[in-house]
Amino acid sequence: MRKLSSIAPDWWDYTTLDAEIIRDAATLTPQAMLRLSRPGFRVVFYDTLEDFYLAEALEYVSAWRESTADNPVGICGPIGPTEQLPLVARIVNALGVQLHSAHFWGMDEWVMNGREVPVTHPLSFEKADRELCLSRIDRKLVMPDTNLHFPKADTRVYCASWHAGVRCAVMQGGQGDVKHWAFNDPPRRRGKFRDEPPSPAVFRQLATRVVDLHPLTIAQNARTSGGGNISLVPTQAISVGPVETWQAEKVSIWHAGNHDNPFGQRLTTLMIAKHIADPAVPMSLLADHPNVQFNFYRGGLGTCAVEMH
Repeated sequence: MRKLSSIAPDWWDYTTLDAEIIRDAATLTPQAMLRLSRPGFRVVFYDTLEDFYLAEALEYVSAWRESTADNPVGICGPIGPTEQLPLVARIVNALGVQLHSAHFWGMDEWVMNGREVPVTHPLSFEKADRELCLSRIDRKLVMPDTNLHFPKADTRVYCASWHAGVRCAVMQGGQGDVKHWAFNDPPRRRGKFRDEPPSPAVFRQLATRVVDLHPLTIAQNARTSGGGNISLVPTQAISVGPVETWQAEKVSIWHAGNHDNPFGQRLTTLMIAKHIADPAVPMSLLADHPNVQFNFYRGGLGTCAVEMH
């Protein structure tokens, strides 16, 4: 039997991994992380936050510029990080990029009382996407609302949008403390998954769905978005699934050092590079995606050395 989680014994998470993987990840230097690039997995460093967020914004613009009326193209984008979003609008407006055929998918949204939160909720992801980016784009340039796809608790319309002939050029994401992308959190430790987590093949069959959030995810979102107020953070969310993720031509993950710590950034880099896929570390499943890029702000890499504060 695998060991119990050190964080939440009723859940699977990275603390249930073999100690050798944990040790190897903690010893990685930035130079060693760069050397983990391989065909299908690229590690990129940025020396300044300005360069980091500009590169992230340009992924939006580059993807949208490929879109035409007879070959529509979209991007699936995260909340966390968000600093790229105003830059996207600024670039589109400055260059006069026509987005009429372009598409955008939101990755996830909070759920309360069985429904997605309204855009009036202070933590609403749709609200953030609109206020920080989409509403800042010139009305003459912006795509119509029918080309915006935000996940709802009833996922049928959102899931159908992924099969409507629009090519997803890039799915961006961040990485949370529990090593998820979107809200693809590790599963609870119960039923047939009490002694072993689901296999990577089983986890990859998951499409967009309402999920229960790992306690670490709730705490992290309170820290990064809610001023530390855990009671403000919902315990469920809608998350884009691996099914949709594998429809994206490229998965681009952005590590600024704010959402996951030095160890977590190293752990998923190692596991993807070495083809170690384990649903206790959901991000590691991207080891099997054909085109993944990890983008790091060098100043956010930190160290795994013990420091008492």
